Amino acid sequence: MKLNSTKQIRESVALICKKYGDTYWRALDKEKKYPSEFVKEMTDSGFLNVLIPEEFGGSGLGLIDACAVLEEISLNGAHAGACHAQMYVMGSVLRHGTKEQKAKFLPKISAGKLRLQSFAVTEPNSGTDTTNIKTFAEKINSGWKVNGQKVWISRVEYSDLMLLLARTLPIEKVKKKTDGISAFLINIHDAKNRGLTVSPIESMINHHSCQLFFDDMVIPKESLVGKEHDGFKVIMDGMNAERILIASECIGDGRYFIKKATDYANSRQVFGRSIGQNQGVQFPIAECHAKIESAALMVEKAASLFDANEKCGPEANIAKMLAADASWKAGTVAMETFGGFGFSKEFDIERKFRETRLYQTAPVSRNLILSYIAEHVLKLPRSY
Repeated sequence: MKLNSTKQIRESVALICKKYGDTYWRALDKEKKYPSEFVKEMTDSGFLNVLIPEEFGGSGLGLIDACAVLEEISLNGAHAGACHAQMYVMGSVLRHGTKEQKAKFLPKISAGKLRLQSFAVTEPNSGTDTTNIKTFAEKINSGWKVNGQKVWISRVEYSDLMLLLARTLPIEKVKKKTDGISAFLINIHDAKNRGLTVSPIESMINHHSCQLFFDDMVIPKESLVGKEHDGFKVIMDGMNAERILIASECIGDGRYFIKKATDYANSRQVFGRSIGQNQGVQFPIAECHAKIESAALMVEKAASLFDANEKCGPEANIAKMLAADASWKAGTVAMETFGGFGFSKEFDIERKFRETRLYQTAPVSRNLILSYIAEHVLKLPRSY
């Protein structure tokens, strides 16, 4: 479909979400299943290809429009994490891929024939210290031979392609820690027959995360995305987009919690009047509203800078931190407003509460964001 405005995007996404109500998401959460039907309809309707240029079958819109899609999904009680990576991982191929890679993959991703939803960066012993990854890709005649391990890599079981970050030079042989790292676009189905083992992780949220083990996994030469040894730059653009997009999800979560809490506070009668009449109930909800609306402005600013191809690292990080903090606070207040009923699955507060809690930690923790602001914005000494 041709999307003409952010308002139209929001209205259209909301209509799709209404077809997949709380009972749908509640059942998937209970059974730890992936929302294949929802993701397919979002793809077929053109909402997951908004960032792909029209020449490759996409809508050719900006990050602001993509943010509107994810915010609206979260606002309507759905789980945007099931499909958000289709947007920001694709950007690495769009900005750094070869003409052949773009022509081969982007039209199929846009049409829903291929899913690129996995971003294999994190490792058990490196965490957010990305430059200290140990997964190594050795150059051989036929391409590359990969050995190592990744953890907390989401949606691998429901993706066809994956962006993999691996060292191609030992860290002790490079001048800068960010050098000697390369990015690769992996066909997951082929890789499973060539040394890739996927092991699902049981966790508190239905995020379909896995551990990955690479044992002499051979991938072809054309898997390389961007320049050899320069893969850190390839993923940095994607990381800024990821932070901004996830911040928009948090805005949606926060507004979801505020609406739920407000509606319940107006209808719940205790001691002969609605609990929303009590300042001890209404003030926390009002404060959450103020925090969410403030964070939303920073998300809009960061997305606008990204769309203008201007530097947006500080804004992307600040937007993610403020939005995640605000949504977590709103979730806590919603739980408190509902009281004991907040813990009941039938009200869906506890499900969304678990989902939004993740963003205090992922894709980057608030402490690392504070360290980034201190060093790169305030020019304070590096703390680690």
